Amino acid sequence: MFPNKRVQGMIGRKVHVEMKGEKIALEGVLRSVDDYLNLHLSAANELYAGEKKRLLGSVVVRGNNVVLINPLKE
Repeated sequence: MFPNKRVQGMIGRKVHVEMKGEKIALEGVLRSVDDYLNLHLSAANELYAGEKKRLLGSVVVRGNNVVLINPLKE
């Protein structure tokens, strides 16, 4: 199974996204994903050291910055 098919299966669910070179992670509802794994998150929260720092709202994350996408239980 290709990674983009698995990620497309997470659309509409809450996900945790870790990015390369950053101590900051994002949590939000995955709204869409493309072939390059660019992500559109809504109701996104910025996390620093596991603590919510601020609400970002709607965010687009470039696919080459994504290290990990983990579905969360709602």
